[in-house]
Amino acid sequence: MAYNSIATILLIISCLIVCKTQTHDVSQPPEGYANNATLKIAYATGALKLIEKDFPLPEDLKEYKDVIYKSTDSIDLKLDIYHAKDIRADAPLLVFVHGGAWKKGNKHDYLVYLSSYAQKGYITATVQYRLTDVAKYPTQLHDVEDAVRWLKYNAEKYHIDKNKVAMIGGSAGGHLVMMSAYTNTPKDVDEQGVSADVQAVVNFYGPSNLTDETAINASSVQYLIGKTYDEAPELYKNASPLFSVSKNVPPTLTFQGTLDELVPFRQSDILDKTLRDAGAVSEYHKLLGWPHTMDMAKEVNAYCQYYMDQFFEKHIPKS
Repeated sequence: MAYNSIATILLIISCLIVCKTQTHDVSQPPEGYANNATLKIAYATGALKLIEKDFPLPEDLKEYKDVIYKSTDSIDLKLDIYHAKDIRADAPLLVFVHGGAWKKGNKHDYLVYLSSYAQKGYITATVQYRLTDVAKYPTQLHDVEDAVRWLKYNAEKYHIDKNKVAMIGGSAGGHLVMMSAYTNTPKDVDEQGVSADVQAVVNFYGPSNLTDETAINASSVQYLIGKTYDEAPELYKNASPLFSVSKNVPPTLTFQGTLDELVPFRQSDILDKTLRDAGAVSEYHKLLGWPHTMDMAKEVNAYCQYYMDQFFEKHIPKS
């Protein structure tokens, strides 16, 4: 009897989830879940549809796979580049940086975005960086910065408009793209006269303040820095994008879910307010009832791409 009751409840919940996800206007936030338990039921029953992370590359795209952009003592760092085969003119560049708590993840993780935006007429790239079992912060930041510079050095070869560059990252990748975007200006050039500055940044649920209670107690953050907060508070502050905000930072688009158990949504709330108070451009989408990595859900991904399209067209428009 108890089993039948539980099964009935699960069936009702599943039906409700299916009903609410049948048709959706991508300009409107997808309806979220009451809690993570309900979300897990939706996933278990197949009602929550996820994007494909691995699929054949569309035939109209050209791929440059595992191009070495930097050699270190421990590893050759690589990136992948995509663009339409019939591309004629230079186009804006979108640089994607994967997440994984700085200790795991793969540049291939963002294939759905890389493919989609290459088909929309952009040059897309995804970069590898040294993980925390190899090196501590700020190594990861320097790797990402060097990848941006390398892409600018080679702009002509890959049809890149080096004056129109955006960085996009999720979770740890969101942290790194914000740090890179907020701390590099056109004046910060290397010996070849090239800067890692960009014109726009998209932050998917990235931690912006490593000095808050959640961050300083997180093992992944401690492993990134290599010391506890009590041992090195300034290192934690200097590694926090929030404290590099000024009116001159690039326009920022942030996506955050309220069910996020890894990066509390209050971090993105404070980031948005800090950016606006400084006079910087901030666009913030807080999605009710969605967790960390929420853009794995098809509906959320479509919603995010809808607003990314508008954001890119406004700040790094295609010619």
